[in-house]
Amino acid sequence: MIRKLLFAYLLLVMLTTPVYGDDLLRGTVIGTTETVNYQNTSDRSNTVNTRENAFDGNLNTFFASWDRSYTWVGLDLGEAHVITRVGWSPRNDSQGEKRVLLGVFEGANREDFMDALPLYVIPENGKIGTMSYADIQCSRGFRYVRYIGPADARCNIAELAFYGHPGPGDNSHLYQVTNLPTVSIHTLNGEIPYDKEHQIVSQLTIISNDGTKLLSEPGTTRERGNASRDFPKKPWRIKFDKKQNVLDAPAKAKKWTLINNYGDKTLMRNLLAFELSRRMGMAYTPYGTAVDVLLNGEYKGCYQLCDQVTINKNRVDITEMTPEDNQGSALTGGYLIEVDAYAYNEKSWFNSNKGNPVTIKSPDEDEITANQKQYIRNFFNKMENQWSTYLDINSFLRHFLVGELSGNTDTYWSVFMSKERDEDLLRVGPVWDFDLAFNNDQRIYPVNNKTDFIYRSGGSCAGQMRTFVDNIVIRDAAAKRQMVEIWGEARQSGLTEENLLTFIDRWAADLEQSQRLNFLRWPILSQRVHQNPAARGSFRAEVEVVRTFIKERLVWMDKKLGYTYKPNGISELRLDMAQPYQVYSLSGQPYGNSIASLSPGIYIIRQGTTIQKIVVK
Repeated sequence: MIRKLLFAYLLLVMLTTPVYGDDLLRGTVIGTTETVNYQNTSDRSNTVNTRENAFDGNLNTFFASWDRSYTWVGLDLGEAHVITRVGWSPRNDSQGEKRVLLGVFEGANREDFMDALPLYVIPENGKIGTMSYADIQCSRGFRYVRYIGPADARCNIAELAFYGHPGPGDNSHLYQVTNLPTVSIHTLNGEIPYDKEHQIVSQLTIISNDGTKLLSEPGTTRERGNASRDFPKKPWRIKFDKKQNVLDAPAKAKKWTLINNYGDKTLMRNLLAFELSRRMGMAYTPYGTAVDVLLNGEYKGCYQLCDQVTINKNRVDITEMTPEDNQGSALTGGYLIEVDAYAYNEKSWFNSNKGNPVTIKSPDEDEITANQKQYIRNFFNKMENQWSTYLDINSFLRHFLVGELSGNTDTYWSVFMSKERDEDLLRVGPVWDFDLAFNNDQRIYPVNNKTDFIYRSGGSCAGQMRTFVDNIVIRDAAAKRQMVEIWGEARQSGLTEENLLTFIDRWAADLEQSQRLNFLRWPILSQRVHQNPAARGSFRAEVEVVRTFIKERLVWMDKKLGYTYKPNGISELRLDMAQPYQVYSLSGQPYGNSIASLSPGIYIIRQGTTIQKIVVK
């Protein structure tokens, strides 16, 4: 009988212990000290359910912190080790299995974990009474390792295990949460950003290119946005101490945004709107891409890493002013402003003579002089009275068309404009803020049942912007003709149902892994949040709403503008329209530098080292 029991025990050990070469690591237990005594949950403790329980080899004891979030337990290994495997087992109670879902493992070489890198995010419920394991794909060595409990879980964990071997390792391969880039933010003393004013000292880390590229630099983090700050999933502005090249963004800059997309359950509405902006020929379209975000080791969800709209040669390309630019030519620019319904909450703003609130974005609120503020205020007032002279109609109409094609409620709730030095024009753009677009606002849903433009039939407008826009797109015949010409140009240059659906489907595929984790963290697919007109229950169903909207909206816009779309037979080109290109016949005869008015035939397009063939019917 004893031999049978011994055999059963050995078999259990074999089944629950990973088989590979690296050792189970030992070290000094570290982590959150203040715990909860579940016999009396109002009692704080440091003797009951302590962090040592996570490494005592007993699946019936557990660690439980007093605070509900951002708490952790781990090991000081004494020297750097490359971690090759981790193990975990949840607390043995009715809620234990789900308490480890989205728990995060990290490694660091600073005791405060400011330099930490993620090792693994648990993507499923745990199994009570047994250990679960995951192989670790991170080649760097760490002295300190830890497990951070998911939000609101009190880090309840019965047992943890780390396996590995001594060594500093390298950065040849790091861990990404999904196929998307991973953004990991660690703040000094674990302080959580809490408003738009206080910038929290941070280490900002971005892992990309399947774990082969690392950007980790000091900076700051704060909240950003207006209404979006009220959501439980917070939006942030990150700022590097020095300008950085981030992922494949064109701009080298300090300031970047992490847009939360809480009410946008497709997680791509802003990305799609930016694609419309590019296809509509806007001079500058903000960079944006989807990323996974962690804050102090806690998984926060799928975000959009995006340009901060600032003056930069690859953003808003105008002259950046200094406090010395107070007279003559220097006083005339450049200025970046925003017609902004929330301007009243800002430090540097004015109300125009016609009642439009305007925030001055640059010069910065701490550097702008009285002369500069008075100049841009006077110029804006002059533009309102004589828009045909002082407003860049081309950029205004392209911006308008993006807003209407996307069905964006907020197009005139927030409008960026800029003025370059020695130019007597206000240019409109870039486009911004599309979480309520593409049929995602109950106040104007369904958009395509409207007979008039959105800004005139339920759209939100700051100040008197509705009247301002009416004067251009409704009452001015020349502007209306120009708008139809711009629309036709875009339709003939690739603004088609096929191309836009391809864009949507590509992002849906790219987002598949991340959206699953995001909606585990924020289980709202069956809830109406923000201004959702309906809760459709799945990511795919939400994406289908956008696909259907685009197909119907292109037809609606053609009809509204009196335009008949006829394919021109030109295959879509992957050209940078801001750069020169040449057109040739098949025999090599030059045909100029434009595809706009080619006769039917087959042509060769050369741009730099790229050569493409097109067919014009």
